[in-house]
Amino acid sequence: MIEFNKEQQLKLLKLARKTIAGSLGISQDSELDFGDAIFKEKCGAFVTLHIRGRLRGCIGYIQGVKTIPETIVDMSTASAFKDPRFPPLRKEEFDHIDIEISVLSPIEAVKNISEIKVGCDGLIVSRGFNSGLLLPQVPVEQGWDRDVFLENTCYKAGLPGNAWQQKGTTIEKFSAQVFGEVELGLR
Repeated sequence: MIEFNKEQQLKLLKLARKTIAGSLGISQDSELDFGDAIFKEKCGAFVTLHIRGRLRGCIGYIQGVKTIPETIVDMSTASAFKDPRFPPLRKEEFDHIDIEISVLSPIEAVKNISEIKVGCDGLIVSRGFNSGLLLPQVPVEQGWDRDVFLENTCYKAGLPGNAWQQKGTTIEKFSAQVFGEVELGLR
């Protein structure tokens, strides 16, 4: 899995904020250099927005389709303006958001649910055309154990809560490096 150091994390968070600000017509003066080789890597990543601890948007790529800076630009815009669960972010909300980035490891199949480590693994549950994903930090934030995590990932996929136990359901896991403005002292 790709690991970003603190300076690289700060650059990616600043890029996310600058991208959202630009879409709202708010100027942000900051030149960001993405010359490090790590920034040329392709991996899945999610950008999550919160306002006062409440989810305000979260969208990502589960696999690497673009370089990480390109992914952060795309997902920042999508999280702020295209998450179907929320209206587009308004200019007056901008100063109240805090941004969190989750950079994903490659996805691997779960053969036995005992392999799932709550707090370390994110999950993808799929069956037919239905698929749901929850990031590793979600069960920790919600106080869920492994079974409740699996149930809620099924619900996210639009499936019954026990679908993870049924034949024909695929369970996959991934880990993520998660970092945010709050943890790094930017908010």
